[in-house]
Amino acid sequence: MERFILSLDQGTTSSRAILFDKEGTERAKAQKPFRQIYPRPGWVEHDAEEIWETQIGTAREALRAAGVEARQVAAIGIANQRETAVFWDARTGKPCSHAIVWQDRRTADICRGLAASGMAERISASTGLLLDPYFSATKVKWLLENDPAVRDLAQAGHLRFGTVDSWLDYRLTGQHLTDPSNASRTMMYDIRAGRWDEGILSTLGIPASVLPRVVPSSSAFGTASRDILGAEVPVTGVLGDQQAALLGQACLKPGSVKITYGTGCFCLLHTGAVAYPSRNRLLTTIAWDLGHGPEYALEGSVFAGGAVVQWLRDELKVLSSSAESEAMGRAVADTGGVYFVPAFTGLGAPWWDPDARGALFGITRGTNRDHVVRAGLESIAYQVRDLIDAMEADFGRRILALRTDGGASVNAFLMQFQSDILGMPLVRPRSPETTALGAAFAAGLSVGFWKDTEEIAALWRADREFFPSMDEGTRCGLLAGWKRAVEAARFFSRR
Repeated sequence: MERFILSLDQGTTSSRAILFDKEGTERAKAQKPFRQIYPRPGWVEHDAEEIWETQIGTAREALRAAGVEARQVAAIGIANQRETAVFWDARTGKPCSHAIVWQDRRTADICRGLAASGMAERISASTGLLLDPYFSATKVKWLLENDPAVRDLAQAGHLRFGTVDSWLDYRLTGQHLTDPSNASRTMMYDIRAGRWDEGILSTLGIPASVLPRVVPSSSAFGTASRDILGAEVPVTGVLGDQQAALLGQACLKPGSVKITYGTGCFCLLHTGAVAYPSRNRLLTTIAWDLGHGPEYALEGSVFAGGAVVQWLRDELKVLSSSAESEAMGRAVADTGGVYFVPAFTGLGAPWWDPDARGALFGITRGTNRDHVVRAGLESIAYQVRDLIDAMEADFGRRILALRTDGGASVNAFLMQFQSDILGMPLVRPRSPETTALGAAFAAGLSVGFWKDTEEIAALWRADREFFPSMDEGTRCGLLAGWKRAVEAARFFSRR
């Protein structure tokens, strides 16, 4: 009887399930979107029950599509949108509020207050994170302070908090658990000591009783009950989505790097057993614990990656489809001196400037839509170059190659320009489902479906490689122009 790993890939806008075989090949996939809830400007919420229903619906659909019975599933792995905070009543297993999504900015004032009290350095030293509403901790504090029913549940010992992985695992198995990769994104977890930070919890007024127990990323998370899929199936792998992509890209050695080109871009550098503190405003995070102790990563985020192309398509309407951007980028020899700084919601790492706003510079009477589209694509690559420079400075050694994935990685023009502006090779994998594959690897390693990390590394296959062909003088000139454009955009936004 052939065996499989079922990967639950729970994202910000949809839930997906993918079935993988022993070769790491996708055998079936299902996907369902769910609602995005915007109660007020800057607020973003999800219905946790809808997340569960769409996720389990896709799992059943994927099994049906493959003609596979649940008893053939060796294990379940979970990859999830990180930082989103879910709250439920332990007595009923039902949500007691909407989930507060990672994009939500309602806790900005709480963060400013904590910074004014001197907590920023304390939080960074313990958690490896910057004090920001992005992370889960201030979301929990806000709900406890603003929802009396939730506060009463906490005082009675019935409230449970978790990131989305914990919520799914709870509904599958009844266990209240998480893994270090997700715990390290809450801004409450001491990433070196490997435990919840009691001092931070006390400062934020968060009772430890609401938090999940942290177990290795590749370990026993409980068993999904028979009535869910038709057979009891162990849950044995959990990873935050970006760490899952790092594992799915087989970035297993210190110094290996992957970047996911999604709506934003997430770049992770595997640093092994050493948690490098960042001097360049990157994040130090736990990559995973595959049963041999935590391994770490440096992470940088670009807020506007694929969002640049979406904006050109949906708002400026200079594109009829995202795929058209590749041909338009090639239609002109260069941007004609145009630079696009896509700071729609501020700039991410290494700038972390929430007040910066987008700008186009260098427009002349001869500028046409091809120049603007090309400048938009190039802006993605320039932002990634800024991240890589910061990572090399923190890591203390040169990065030699980059593995890429995500929707925009199919744009060959962007990938070639990225290689050129970095001056290093880029490699795109054959399997586009690196996030789901990473969760499958974590689950499969725990149950012996795959023997060890050497075996999963051997499954990784390249689809296409891009090599730099730009001369150093051209590269330096373009980068100098980009830095001037960024500084000009930041200066314009200052009050």
